[in-house]
Amino acid sequence: MESGLYIVATPIGNLEDITSRAVAVLREVDLIAAEDTRHSQRLLQHCGIDNRLIPYHDHSDGRSQDRICEVLAGGGSVALISDAGTPLISDPGYRLVRDIQDRGYAVRPIPGPSAAIAALSVCGLATDSFRFEGFLPARPGTRKNSLKALADETATLVFYEAPHRIVDTLEAMLEVFGADREAVLAREITKTFETVRRAPLAELAQFVSSDSNQQRGEIVLIVAGRSGAVAELDAANARLLRALAAELPAKKAAALVAEHSGLRKKDLYNYLLSIKDD
Repeated sequence: MESGLYIVATPIGNLEDITSRAVAVLREVDLIAAEDTRHSQRLLQHCGIDNRLIPYHDHSDGRSQDRICEVLAGGGSVALISDAGTPLISDPGYRLVRDIQDRGYAVRPIPGPSAAIAALSVCGLATDSFRFEGFLPARPGTRKNSLKALADETATLVFYEAPHRIVDTLEAMLEVFGADREAVLAREITKTFETVRRAPLAELAQFVSSDSNQQRGEIVLIVAGRSGAVAELDAANARLLRALAAELPAKKAAALVAEHSGLRKKDLYNYLLSIKDD
């Protein structure tokens, strides 16, 4: 096979989800670098792959990276895998990829499972625009500030969360985003106890806090984006915005009302677009 570093996606749960191309690459490369060699060994055994395996993660010493570069320098090939899913998506490895690219070696993706994309496909929320945030900060105050910075985001929000923090995170989301904001718990996707639950945040937080089984395993949280200014636009500001828009370009009218009211210019502009035909 061609020399280079292969970024190989592996199953997020069900081992049958591995692609035939991924199996072929893992079998043929000269070396496999894994986030956790013990975890990855089970997958390799399932696929009947007996290949050289070394650990690589963000806290590895330089020896693993040196070994990878040594193989590539000799015209060989290396596969990088994470514990589950697509490497580098909230997983270690980007420093290695940058270094390999900077050295002039090829880096090739072998696509496959991703927990975030799998959860989005079944969440029932808008997916034409979404924002992946990965893991929120562990500290409560920092986590809440991160959520506040996202409160006005109109795109669907996608998070990973650890089981021991899921209850606290949902409570923080409830406080910041409001009880009625729709959200989805996607837990243990493709595994035996898979859960996909869509509900307003108040109901979802209650569902998780009252059932310890929902506080286990691999978790993706998906939150609907802010619906826009229409619901918050009071009658006086709506009349002012319409009156200005009758005399001025929509963007100028939105900017003036935003300065006057404190509402977001983007939301006001979108409101004008929504009533254009009226």
